[in-house]
Formats: sequence, structure tokens, C-alpha cells
Amino acid sequence: MRDHEPAPSLHGDRRLSTKEAAELLGVKPETVYAYVSRGQLSSRRVPGGRGSTFDAKEVETLARRNKRESSGSSGSGGELSVRTRITLIDADRYYFRGVDATELAARHSYEEIAEWLWTGRMRPGTTFTTPDSSVAVARRAVDALPEHASPTDRLRVAAIAAAAADPLRFDLSEDAVLGTARILIPTLVAALPPVRDGHRDEGSLAERLWARLSARAADEASLRVLDTALGLLVDHDLAASTLAVRVAASARAHAYAAVSAGLGVLEGPLHGAASGLAHRLLNDVLEQGDAGPVIADELRAGRRIPGLGHRLYRGEDPRARALFALLEEIPRAEPALLAARDVVATTARHTPLHANVDLALAVLTASSGMPATAGETIFAVARTAGWIAHALEEYGERPLRMRPSGLYVGAKPPQPLPE
Repeated sequence: MRDHEPAPSLHGDRRLSTKEAAELLGVKPETVYAYVSRGQLSSRRVPGGRGSTFDAKEVETLARRNKRESSGSSGSGGELSVRTRITLIDADRYYFRGVDATELAARHSYEEIAEWLWTGRMRPGTTFTTPDSSVAVARRAVDALPEHASPTDRLRVAAIAAAAADPLRFDLSEDAVLGTARILIPTLVAALPPVRDGHRDEGSLAERLWARLSARAADEASLRVLDTALGLLVDHDLAASTLAVRVAASARAHAYAAVSAGLGVLEGPLHGAASGLAHRLLNDVLEQGDAGPVIADELRAGRRIPGLGHRLYRGEDPRARALFALLEEIPRAEPALLAARDVVATTARHTPLHANVDLALAVLTASSGMPATAGETIFAVARTAGWIAHALEEYGERPLRMRPSGLYVGAKPPQPLPE
């Protein structure tokens, strides 16, 4: 009998050792126990010994499922699907680890939600700090960029600079990745140039981020909206940027590189940059005092109206609903709120679409004296926590399982050499 073949037990059911299970799954022995902790495998202690055994049928079923996923098949002939325990989107609501995400964001800070998403433990009062040395390296790299560099350019460069200064970045153990996450997120914020002179990096992450987005002093209500926005945007299932992060993590790229992959995708106008388009649209409506001519110009140019509709929600985006409710408590946000409602009502004459989170972010940024790119910055900083959660989850899976096969549709070989 070969080493990888399980021996039958006295009861006739086949049990595998940890080594045998790991070989069949194509993972390290530590990953086998990670499957157990996530409830994907059951184990039984060896009587009188220190090891564990595993049901062969369970291991074989998991191996087949992993193989289907690594080939890019959902098992049903549809889109690529990836098992995850992080976010569920269902019936116009979304949940983080089974908990309503909007309620979570209403009751907890961004840092608390991030920590809970990573570890499953809620730690009230959690704040993220970063060593001065890490901030100094990131700031020097960001300061070298031209003035017209986008916020995502700055964040990506900051992440790369922080990685280069971290000799332990290749340690992919859970504790090491969590340590990286707790330092990386505040480093990204600290690397952005402050808008207000004399600002000190103190307080919550939302307070520190506000000083990089607006020259206005932040009142409690405004900080609450920003912190809630960060919490709401932590994750949203397998968005394009999150898929890029998981592909990078599947290849065992370190956490900094995985986040950098996410930032690269986020910059697209159909993803993180969409709020900037909605911000400019709202400013045009505020300037003209009527959404009608602004919407007409957008449609005449063949552009879709930003801030409306979402492929995962038939009704209103729950993130937008939560932010609009908070923005209604801020008097100076009223003009932008009215402009947003005018956009929705005017567009509804042609196509009934609900507001999405990009329009809500645009109301926040336009009413707070922030630039059009501020929504993209908020989105990127917030989503970094979710990307770390997905990277951690992917590190526990079989390496390179996110490797689909190409469907070649080119010229049939052999073809003559080109002249």
C-alpha cells in the first residue's frame, strides 16, 4: 500500500492521518487544521496519542470541491464562485459573518469592525496606530509623486514603500498578517498629505482621515458619517478588487502586495472612482439649481448616470440608505441631499433606479468641502480591511486554486511562422 492510501479502521470506515489528509488536499498540515476550525472537516483524536485522524470521505469531498474551484468552475456552469465566510448579500441586505452590516456600522467604529472581521472577536475601543518609521518611509515615497497624482496612486505607493521597509512581510502566518494589517491601514492614512495646517495625528482613524480630505473642522455628526461610511464599505463580497486580492493571496503574495493588487483594480471608473463622478454630477446640479439639464447632458453624451442602480440590489442600496439617514441630521448637507433626490427623481422618468452608495458618498464629500476624489480615498481605506480578511481566508486554502483555464479561440495550430 502506498503512503498516501488510507488504511481501513477496525470499524470499516476509512480514517486518514494528518499527513495523508494534507497530501490528498494538496495543502500543508496546518491548513488541514484550519479546515477543521472553519467547520469544513471533522477530526478525531488518536486514542493515547497526540495526532488526529480524518474521515476519508469528508477529505475526498473537500478535495473535489477545491479542484472544481481551482479550475474556475462554480459547479453549476455559471460564474466563478468562491467559498467565503465573510460577506453575504441577500434580499437587498448584506451581512458580515452573518451579522447585519448596517447595524454593525451603526454601533461600532471602523477599527472595531475590521478587528472583528479578521479575528471573530469584538474589541471595543480598538484603535490602529503605526510606528513613526513606517510612516516616514511611506510619506517620503508619496511626497515624491507629482501633485496631480490620484489618491489611489498615493495609497498604492504608500503600501509598496511600507512593504519594502518590512523585512517580515513574507511571513504569512495569521498573527503576522494581522500585525501587518493593524499597521498598514493607519500608515496609508498617515501617508496622505493633510489639508489643514497644524493637524496632529490623533484620535480615531476617521478623525485622522478627515484631516486629509477637508479643510473644515470636523464636528461630531460629520465624523460619525465618515466613520459609518468606512464601516459600511469594509467589504462587499467578491467585488472586482477583492477578487484580485484573492488571486494574489492564492499565489501567496504577501499582504502588502495583495492590498496593492486591490488598489490597482479599485481605480477603475466602474468601481472605486464612481463616487467621484457622482460628486461632479451633484456639483453641476447645485450650480444650475436643477437636475433636468444636467441629466440631459449626461444622456446626450451617451454616459450612464453615476450614483444610481446596483447589480446586486433590486431596491435601494442599504449602504446608501444608512448614510442618507445620518446625512439628514447635518444641516449643511441639505442642499446636496436635495440635489441627490432631484437626480433620482429626474432619472426615474426614464429609468427607475435607486440611489447607491456612490451617490451617498458624493453627498458627504460635496457637503463637507472635500474634493471629488475624496470618495475614492474613503472607499480604498475602508476596503483595505476587507481585503485583509479575504487574504487571510485565501491563505488557508490550497495555493494557486484561483487559476482558471483559458478558453482558446485563436487560429488552430500549427500556423506558419510570421515573415
